[in-house]
Amino acid sequence: MKLRNLLALLIVASVVGCKAPPPKMTDDTLVTSEVNGVTLTHRYAVSAPTEFTPVDASYRALYPGYIMSKPDFSGKVISQLESGGTYTVLGQVEHNWLAVAEQDKDQLIGYVPLRALVKSELYAQTLKSDRPRPKRAAKKSTCVSIDSASKACQNANSGTWIID
Repeated sequence: MKLRNLLALLIVASVVGCKAPPPKMTDDTLVTSEVNGVTLTHRYAVSAPTEFTPVDASYRALYPGYIMSKPDFSGKVISQLESGGTYTVLGQVEHNWLAVAEQDKDQLIGYVPLRALVKSELYAQTLKSDRPRPKRAAKKSTCVSIDSASKACQNANSGTWIID
């Protein structure tokens, strides 16, 4: 009888000392990080920045670029920007990259280069200034024949005459 009690006590003691294994982290597991006093919520696949300056403004994509897992081109591609799509820029991080979230959300989805986005209120103006401008018609020069072998032409910009 004493042996049974001792065996039961030994089993209970060994089970009590066991801890549950920590939850397995997958790329879609949500984690939080604190950078420069700001708490960021992001997927485990997206690395936390080392520097962070809050912006919290609405921006629009100028071209279909990539959203990266790190704030440089060595990271993995998380998703793609939609040209003209609206995103919330949470802040500026190292290497002049922007930490972005989906429109009107606070969860960090990745990083894009600074030149990929423009503030929403400046989007139309940026597109307009980026269009190719039509070339102006060349000003006609006034030429006068001096004799059969030479002529004189007036420079349209300065008004001076040049003899050929």
